[in-house]
Amino acid sequence: MPRPLTVLQLLPALESGGVERSTLEVSAALVAAGHRALVASAGGRLLPALLASGAEHVELDLGRKSLATLGLVRPLRRLMAEQGVDIVHARSRLPAWIGWRALQGLPVASRPRFATTVHGLNSPSRYSRVMVRGERVVCVSDTVRDYVLRHYPDTDPARLRVIPRGIDPAAFPRAAFPDRAARAAAALEAPNLAGDGPLLLLPGRGTRLKGHADALELLAALRADGLDARLWMPGARDPARAAYVAELEARAAVLGVAGALAITPPTAAIAAAYAACDLVLQLSRKPEAFGRTVIEALASGRPVLGWDHGGAGELLRELQPAGTVQPFDASALHAGAGALLARGASAAATIPALPRRYTLRSMQDATLSVYDELR
Repeated sequence: MPRPLTVLQLLPALESGGVERSTLEVSAALVAAGHRALVASAGGRLLPALLASGAEHVELDLGRKSLATLGLVRPLRRLMAEQGVDIVHARSRLPAWIGWRALQGLPVASRPRFATTVHGLNSPSRYSRVMVRGERVVCVSDTVRDYVLRHYPDTDPARLRVIPRGIDPAAFPRAAFPDRAARAAAALEAPNLAGDGPLLLLPGRGTRLKGHADALELLAALRADGLDARLWMPGARDPARAAYVAELEARAAVLGVAGALAITPPTAAIAAAYAACDLVLQLSRKPEAFGRTVIEALASGRPVLGWDHGGAGELLRELQPAGTVQPFDASALHAGAGALLARGASAAATIPALPRRYTLRSMQDATLSVYDELR
């Protein structure tokens, strides 16, 4: 039987986001398989969850953009040697550079293997190139793989492994359509969501990149059609982005839709939010590496409408082509929303079961298989 591995994952911090979530999920899979999971980061809100999985944490501020961060090369190299690390897995650019430099100072015969995951479509540069230096480079979508090969054409395709991010289907059960109890619960949280008309959902943090302004224009267009449409933006309200929220509220007032809009903080009950809605929007202005919202919503049995670019467009073309819209075409977005809302329950009924490759278990198994390749 192969001996257990010690895998060290490197990332800036453990606050929130896809990189952090994947780190926790892979750590849990390593521990469950009898391996040892080490994580080096500045720590953060998700540290207790990491430790609860059985993983170990070493506090190193690998993401601090300062020349002083280069001083972490030697401590990281010492950690690798003392802990008998077999594989170093870097998930972000600056930690990858520190990890790479640390590895170069170790004897070749005992040097850990090096893997990276390209989680984002970072601007091509010498700085970003470190993410394709892994002996195995995990790409979170075909979109990312194509991006890597287009911008770093000297990369050996044989080193690339496409492993989509995955969700736990049990956390996103298929909901009845409509789910009146979920809608009523949403209206209790945000009274502007009360009503019998369709509810649109745009989950995401409060940043212009998420396309909130496009969603407001869509809401106004649908209401002009005579629909009592409502729009919920969970996650957009953030004290640190109060000016942006005020901007959205001012625009909603100009459009005459303020009374049909709810901008709320992040919700831990996102599956219930999907169940409450009729249509989920994915309107990121910048192509994303993956579209987790798409698979979460489709697993919940809710149609999705989004711009046909990046990882979200890739998923929609595969899983629900009727939800793709030419990027930034407001008229096409309006038409697409109208068509999906008119179909209602029949649109929801045609959503296929989530393919296994987009499940959490599949992602974990595939990542551990990459580690096995590097033994």
